[in-house]
Amino acid sequence: MKIGCPTEIKPQEFRVGMTPDAAREAVNHGHEVLIQSGAGVGAGFTDEDYVAAGAKMIGTAEDVFAEADMIVKVKEPQAVERKMLREGQLLFTYLHLAPDPKQTVDLLESGCTAIAYETVTDDRGGLPLLAPMSEVAGRLAPQVGAWTLQKANGGRGVLMGGVPGVAPAKVVVIGGGVVGTHAAKIAAGMGADVTVLDRSLTRLRYLDDVFGGTFKNQYSTAGATADLVREADMVIGAVLIPGAAAPKLVSRAQLSEMKPGAALVDVAIDQGGCFETSRATTHADPIYEVDGIMHYCVANMPGAVARTSTQALGNATLPFLLNLANKGWKQACEDDPHLLNGLNVHAGQLTYYAVGKALGIDVISPSLALKS
Repeated sequence: MKIGCPTEIKPQEFRVGMTPDAAREAVNHGHEVLIQSGAGVGAGFTDEDYVAAGAKMIGTAEDVFAEADMIVKVKEPQAVERKMLREGQLLFTYLHLAPDPKQTVDLLESGCTAIAYETVTDDRGGLPLLAPMSEVAGRLAPQVGAWTLQKANGGRGVLMGGVPGVAPAKVVVIGGGVVGTHAAKIAAGMGADVTVLDRSLTRLRYLDDVFGGTFKNQYSTAGATADLVREADMVIGAVLIPGAAAPKLVSRAQLSEMKPGAALVDVAIDQGGCFETSRATTHADPIYEVDGIMHYCVANMPGAVARTSTQALGNATLPFLLNLANKGWKQACEDDPHLLNGLNVHAGQLTYYAVGKALGIDVISPSLALKS
């Protein structure tokens, strides 16, 4: 199979879909790997690294899309890239379709088969291709939130860990999954007073058993959330409904009750955001103010640490990438129901229920798509 990896073109996206190590593995399995020249530079990988791994360098994205049977990326294809997709071509990347009707329509019209990293599952109920970036984003969230809290950036001017005689920042993490756990660990490590909210008692028990004393946890109700948000210096939104739009857990009305200059960090922005006032931003212009509250809503947070993120993502995606290339997508998905859960689009039809529900589009089952 010809596996193509174009340069990411989303603003300030420095990651790359394949590392040289991944390219070498694919070549050793008998596949041809086509890398757009310069694709890995942002993550610290040179064209020479890829050539040494056995990959073929291609000058333009158009040529990569035209030659490849499978396109491997990091971020969702941008409008110009979606025009390059063709019927029968396989796309393997993050998609986040629920809040993005334009992308969804374009993918359906292209006739391609699209497997989304974020909806591939595992036998423990986890999301193995989302987890690495959730870990990175979770660990980044307190870091960028602390920067947002600085007075020069419009924040309250509160130091995360305080100093002797001065209380630390109060940080509320909404969601106790992978993002929330890593965010809470880092925020607590910075010395902040941290509380994690979640609706799963099982998860709360786990957090208490493993991290008891490091940070607090509380069952998430609308009332508990409102009370904690009102007193918070920083709120990190870390909720996830796989493949679906994120629920809005902090309303605009609540902003008027918060401390002026408090920071909202919305890690769920790829899925539409979990604050009513969230809108996607970029690393070049990451924060904005609404009603005196600072918002950090960068839609590709892990791109800020591109090398770490690329390596972590490559470790997770490689086994699935090889299975898709070795067997073809149909056989690979038939053999692995967890990979089949990643199928979002096939031959002009939507195959993921949560996206169809969010966008009002008819859906067929992935198993039916296998037979088409």
